[in-house]
Amino acid sequence: MKNIRLLKGLKPSLLTLTIGGFSIGMTEFMMMGVLPDVSRTLSISIPSAGHLISIYALGVVIGAPLMTGITGKLSPKKVLMGLMLMCGLFNALFAISPNYELLMASRFFAGLPHGAFFGMGAVVASRLSEPGREARTVSLMFAGLTVANIIGVPIGTYIGHNFSWRISFMIIAAVAFLAAGSIHKWLPNVKTPANGGFAQSLSAFKKPEPWLIILISAIGTGGLFAWISYIAPLMTEIAGFSANAITPIMIVAGVGMAVGNFMGGRLADRFSPLKTTGFLLLAMVVSLIIVALVTQFKIPALAMTFVTGLIAFAVISPMQMLMIQAAKGSEMLASSAIQASSNMGNALGAFLGGLPLVAGFSYTSPQYVGAALAFMGFLFCVGLFMMAKKNQNPVPAAEIKGTTRIIIGKKPEKISS
Repeated sequence: MKNIRLLKGLKPSLLTLTIGGFSIGMTEFMMMGVLPDVSRTLSISIPSAGHLISIYALGVVIGAPLMTGITGKLSPKKVLMGLMLMCGLFNALFAISPNYELLMASRFFAGLPHGAFFGMGAVVASRLSEPGREARTVSLMFAGLTVANIIGVPIGTYIGHNFSWRISFMIIAAVAFLAAGSIHKWLPNVKTPANGGFAQSLSAFKKPEPWLIILISAIGTGGLFAWISYIAPLMTEIAGFSANAITPIMIVAGVGMAVGNFMGGRLADRFSPLKTTGFLLLAMVVSLIIVALVTQFKIPALAMTFVTGLIAFAVISPMQMLMIQAAKGSEMLASSAIQASSNMGNALGAFLGGLPLVAGFSYTSPQYVGAALAFMGFLFCVGLFMMAKKNQNPVPAAEIKGTTRIIIGKKPEKISS
């Protein structure tokens, strides 16, 4: 009920970002649902069709810093609108592409706006929020991503199976254009920190903290993708569900992700982004081990699908706010870098989780790989916390008078004279 009330109170300015997140969520995850249909239509193998997933992730990794860098002098409103128009254009092109080569190119370019939109959108959302509710507000943008998994992807998959996957991607394009229009109409011109250019933004990465956060994202979130990449064979081969049950199971996971997304924002506002991220990664370790142990039983398997999805998406907003706090003056680039690193986690988790399967181990084995990755992410959180404790040196009063001091691992402090 809390989540419903929160959505009812969603401001139009934030709703624009939620719609954009919904479009990007469908763009990213739709391909997994219609992969067999694309393979059959183009007369290519499933692995070849799977390259359409990989090329999108590559576009995200390249596009996050690139799009942020080349649009740094423009207002966030214009950039966000342009990114949505770009997303709509290349999804539409993907829908009408007649051959594999054009499909690959369209998917790559459709991936370019992904990281920049979420990275810049997170900064804009934090500026639109009330003091002390920044992470909660950022979670509203990512709510679009979770709703896409609950509603958009299942509907698009059904259309793809029963009519044409091309119609599904045309729908995604239409939603992206709708998001661009809503940004133009409702999103205010948000002031962001003065940007001295791409080179100056890179100066934030001279410090070790942003790199540690990138490692937390790339390695820690690999635990999620080691699990979800192989959830279909896990539930059919180990739990004994039929293939037709996979779509409802994914909806269960999506509902867990939606609940976790809002929960993570609230926890980060209350306990600090770093503490919340560390706690959730440790919870992910426990959850994945339990998944490996109980999936042979259907009801516990379904329950842990919900719980694991909840924990996996609860970490998104805290991690985003952690990076925004760490990269003062370079928030846009740093926030986008988190999106790139999470897609590296996508590739890393899927690859490492598949190694024990190649070696002949059970479909429960990727869960242990995922638990190890999440635990490594937790250790990096501990390292970042220790670094923050070490760096908490007294600052001369003349330097901090009337300013806001941000310390990694703590809430922002207002310092008065």
